[in-house]
Amino acid sequence: MTHNYLDVDLIRASAATGDIPVAVLTLNRPDKLNAMDVETRRRLAAAIREFGSDDIVRGIILTGTGRAFSAGEDLASVPTTFAEMHEAVRTFHDITRAILQTTVPVIAAVNGLAVGGASEITLCCDARIGTPNTTYFQPENHRGIIISNASSLLLERLVRSHAMRIVLGSNRIDADDALRIGLLDEVVPADRLVDRAKEIVGQWNWDPRITALHLELLRPALADVEAAFAREDSAAEHAWDCGAFTDGVTGFWASKTAATTSLIEGKTT
Repeated sequence: MTHNYLDVDLIRASAATGDIPVAVLTLNRPDKLNAMDVETRRRLAAAIREFGSDDIVRGIILTGTGRAFSAGEDLASVPTTFAEMHEAVRTFHDITRAILQTTVPVIAAVNGLAVGGASEITLCCDARIGTPNTTYFQPENHRGIIISNASSLLLERLVRSHAMRIVLGSNRIDADDALRIGLLDEVVPADRLVDRAKEIVGQWNWDPRITALHLELLRPALADVEAAFAREDSAAEHAWDCGAFTDGVTGFWASKTAATTSLIEGKTT
């Protein structure tokens, strides 16, 4: 059975949106912190492409439901073969590709925890707006997983030397730190998050003809992004071949099981 964990809302032109239409794409799987399976990632890329020209909307907003933007890869459906892993990485890459191919601003409204591939998706967005609850977390280096979504290029482009500590240290970056280093552009109250993203779309895309040209000039070149994808794919293959990926994911689930067992035993003693 397949499930649809992506809500698509087309907000028509009104005074609230500055008289412009906006598409809000919401990851909606709060019981799993909006973790994305392969099908959800495919749907997200398709929705971005559907609304990515200025024919329907003037901008796209990405956000999540509940306390997380997204926990990233759904490790409950972890790949068991290299082909499955390659497809998982490819579907993450394709979301980044779809965003960079749009002709309208794409705003990440990061409502809470953004982990791994999900945090990497925000890196290619044209703005990242957070709340005091926003936290970025790149755990891949401690889980045998390789960063993706061209984050090997895009993260350093945003935060320069901080990229190394974010990836290798796998430390959580809170909203204040994210704002300080340039990972977030603004921090607003949670109840203002999506509205503020709508305001930015209205302010930025006054004339879609000119905005589209500036987006192409200011965004990273797609050729450079594709080259980053290729380097990340090669690194992912090495991680698979040497067993680091399998060991890392196995260790992650072992720690989760141990924590759950400890919690249950604590309640029954």
